[in-house]
Amino acid sequence: MTEQRSGAQISTRAFLQAVAIIFILMIVAGILTLTIPAGEYSRVLVDGREVIDPASFQFIDRPDFPVWRWFTAPVEVLATPDGLTKVLPIILFILLVGTAFGIMDRSGILQAVIARIVKTFGGRKYVLLLVITFFFMALGTFFGIFEEVIPLVPLIIGLAYYLGWDSLTGLGMSVLATNVGFSTAVFNPFTIGIAHQLSGLPLYSGAGPRVALFVVVYVILAVFITQYAKKIDRKPESSLVFNEDKVEKAKYGDFNVDDTMATNPRMKTAAIFLAVFFALILAVLVAIPFIEVLRDIALPLTGLLFVIGGIGAGLISGAGRSAWKAAWDGFVGILPAVPLLMMAASVKHIITMGGILDTVLHWANNGLQGTSPFTAALLIYGLTLILELFITSGSAKAFLLIPILMPLADLVGVNRQIAVSAYTFGDGFSNMVYPTNAALLITLSLTVIPYPKWLRWVMGLWIWIIPVTVVFLAIAVAMNYGPF
Repeated sequence: MTEQRSGAQISTRAFLQAVAIIFILMIVAGILTLTIPAGEYSRVLVDGREVIDPASFQFIDRPDFPVWRWFTAPVEVLATPDGLTKVLPIILFILLVGTAFGIMDRSGILQAVIARIVKTFGGRKYVLLLVITFFFMALGTFFGIFEEVIPLVPLIIGLAYYLGWDSLTGLGMSVLATNVGFSTAVFNPFTIGIAHQLSGLPLYSGAGPRVALFVVVYVILAVFITQYAKKIDRKPESSLVFNEDKVEKAKYGDFNVDDTMATNPRMKTAAIFLAVFFALILAVLVAIPFIEVLRDIALPLTGLLFVIGGIGAGLISGAGRSAWKAAWDGFVGILPAVPLLMMAASVKHIITMGGILDTVLHWANNGLQGTSPFTAALLIYGLTLILELFITSGSAKAFLLIPILMPLADLVGVNRQIAVSAYTFGDGFSNMVYPTNAALLITLSLTVIPYPKWLRWVMGLWIWIIPVTVVFLAIAVAMNYGPF
């Protein structure tokens, strides 16, 4: 019998599905560069940051970007500023996480930690689900944390398995909860904070309505995940990923809450060692909004802390020589995510090199003129959703869109606070849906969930979230949500 590999293993089917989807997006982006006229805005420096001059748009000659470069874009993007500051650090991050997870999987340390958590809550598993979901949502909405929580995903998925649920439930109460919190943006420094600065609004002003939205969205998410988890409790075969989870669940199904830590002193020491590094990761996440230097290094730093904690805990627990084979299995298992990330990043590179990004912004600018305030808010929401497919960085989109949207919002009678909210909704809620988003690719790479099944599941949440945010914008327009 072939030995089961340790760590996250991306299946060939899931890999090919993701490649096909992203490849189609690359082709669509390339075709758009041939059909949309090229244009550009002038960029100016404001407080050391580059922003668009809204009155400077002009059409230009189509750049020399031949078709064959659509296919080399995944490699070319690595040499761009985005590649050097975003793509390469993310690649390093996922390789570190994959390596550490392989050792943690082999040593049984994750199972031991999960058992202790379950024992602590005394079987009140739905209370535990609600607490974990709220915790991850709070990380997103108050601290702007998103990708950085990914090292915690294997632990939460293992917990979901042990409690009788599936990997979708695990992702729902961890990364999806973080994303939903990130999108409500009560004090998110990377979306609402930057947008407020660029729009001239008082920093973090108008927080009250956003807190109310956070509560409403938390209730929706909690009901969504709880109902699904209860359905899995009643009938495990109803899980959308029942077949995919079978092998993974076996890794977590051969222990009980009274074993391991209570009977194995080395495992207890290993768990304490791992807990220290998890605490350090959480400390980094909490400190990001307050220590500027951490913003650029948070992802590789959390990955490094995770790999040191994971390898150290694995060795302390007694994994021995098998730890190094497990590390290699984890590294190789996560490796197929690298070309997926490069392909996803190349979509923006293609439309930028084709010179059409600013043209799309200019057309959107023209389309908003003469509309009602509520319609304009919805169009801002929709435009941001469209651009999110190509530009996944919230701060990057802010510097592109806010300088154009704010003067236009003034002209059509939309309060800037409302325009900023519409922008943050469009930027955030799509992060765990679009296959060009690095966080989604990394997360699915750590699981056995195919993208089509993930999309089918998460759309069940979207059909509630989108109407709620639209109603929020309608109420905001009616109440003249400000200060201005």
